[in-house]
Amino acid sequence: MFGNYLIGLREGLEASLVVCILIAYLVKTGRRDKLPPVWLGVGSAVVLSMAFGAVLQFGSSQLTFEAQEALGGSLSIISVGLVTWMVFWMRRTARHLKTELHGKLDAAIAMGTTALVVTSFLAVGREGLETALFIWSAVQATDDGWNPLIGAALGLLTSVVLGWLFYRGALKINLAKFFTWTGAMLVVVAAGVLAYGVHDLQEAGWLPGLHNTAFDISSTIPKDSWYGTLLKGVFNFQPDPTVLQLVVWLLYLLPTLAVFFGLFGGGKAKPVKPVAAKPAA
Repeated sequence: MFGNYLIGLREGLEASLVVCILIAYLVKTGRRDKLPPVWLGVGSAVVLSMAFGAVLQFGSSQLTFEAQEALGGSLSIISVGLVTWMVFWMRRTARHLKTELHGKLDAAIAMGTTALVVTSFLAVGREGLETALFIWSAVQATDDGWNPLIGAALGLLTSVVLGWLFYRGALKINLAKFFTWTGAMLVVVAAGVLAYGVHDLQEAGWLPGLHNTAFDISSTIPKDSWYGTLLKGVFNFQPDPTVLQLVVWLLYLLPTLAVFFGLFGGGKAKPVKPVAAKPAA
């Protein structure tokens, strides 16, 4: 539940911030008459994201076991790629997000109502589809009934409340630090989802090494124990991973975190040498 709560909170807050920026800009510039098209675009994006999640869940249940594993593994790997890109993109562009959205909104207003609907739909829809895919992959990985879905729903609800508080000016938070640390935690969750996706592809027969176990500590950390469930829910930990799962997990997690903190961790800037003033003539 906690791992999926983090996903819902992190991903939902991005979408909430986008909506807040769009609405606040229209209100402050005296264009309240343009709010209905924006809300129409936002609502359509939310409906599409929910429909996409439903298709993933109920559509996959009609497939054979091998097809389910192949689909689940493939989509898990795709979702990890999308979320990794999103984490780095938000880390890099968060400071300029408001300016970028304002420019797109001005262009949409000039083009007409349809363009305004499309702009708000695309701004929120991308986040929504990524969130739906990643939450679905994470839920499949944890395999814990309704608890992951409840956690994701609570995370999304929290993000909506935080977005509303931001809009009202009742809450201030250092978004740079928030996206840095939640992004790093999301990378850890994504590593587990990636390993789970590899295991699915092994069960589908697409990848070798299904029975080549790296280690087995099931007796020390039973899968049905509370701490085993906690580790699986938060980190997608598996006490008996295959060699390929472990290798992929390490090859993704360590370099990704190194790049994430190395390039964007706020290294100290080099001091600028003062220029000596020329003597007056």
